[in-house]
Amino acid sequence: MSHDLFHPPRAFAGVHPQVMTLDEAKVVILPVPYDSTTEYKSGTREGPRAIIDASQYLELYDTELDREISEVGIHTLPEVQPLMSGPEPMLERVYQIASDLLDKGKLLAMLGGEHSLTLGMVRAFREKYPELSVLHLDAHADLRDQYQGTKYSHACVMRRVWELCPVVHAGVRSMSREEHRFLVERKINPSYAEALSSPDSVAQVVSTLSPQVYISIDLDVLDPSIMSAVGTPEPGGLSWQQVLELLRAVASGRQIVGFDLVELCPREGPSSCAFLAAKLAYKLVGYATPPS
Repeated sequence: MSHDLFHPPRAFAGVHPQVMTLDEAKVVILPVPYDSTTEYKSGTREGPRAIIDASQYLELYDTELDREISEVGIHTLPEVQPLMSGPEPMLERVYQIASDLLDKGKLLAMLGGEHSLTLGMVRAFREKYPELSVLHLDAHADLRDQYQGTKYSHACVMRRVWELCPVVHAGVRSMSREEHRFLVERKINPSYAEALSSPDSVAQVVSTLSPQVYISIDLDVLDPSIMSAVGTPEPGGLSWQQVLELLRAVASGRQIVGFDLVELCPREGPSSCAFLAAKLAYKLVGYATPPS
């Protein structure tokens, strides 16, 4: 029976897994529908599926890059089965999957899910790239040492990542006194959202990154006027163009080895938010895979 009679399985950008197999693909999309430690608005477990569904309607040709980004070869894995025994076992599961895919030489992009998942990814990337640094785009610092009884909360994720490799924060506009003290004691200067408005400020961010960069994007880095579908929105965020300008600059000066896009909470905003997230992921795949 002809496959033309049926809709294809849901896959990022509509690239059918039978058309672009895991072995053939250069880019692998890893959906992780996990939501355990969020505390204001839950529902980020629904984010990966919403992003992938919205991505069916992307124009594959990108006018800025003048190419069909999907031609690099994108394979979408099935959703990772969550472990609800606690965040630490789930991070171990993500780490094991990411390690296996990096051994296959793939550019790996995780769609979350809550931000705690990033730690599992960074652990795997840090083993492959010893000089790795992480670019953290987020409204929040996520630098608490412990939150609600666990060191592996979404609110602690960058404190744990700092224990593995350098982190450069951009777009931050909210933090606790504890987090501020941590930054001051270590002489860390985040690029606050209000400062990311000039080429010089973007260049400053890039200059602090190592040659290999992993990018972690919490979607609440964007202004709520364009990204309301997050669990912990903060006013005064970055615009679409500001985020793209920063990502373009990183791609032109550094090697983007992988990334994640986390914290979409579809029920908290219109469907346009899922589409924006899908477009951002597609753009970032394009920036990270320049034509040879």
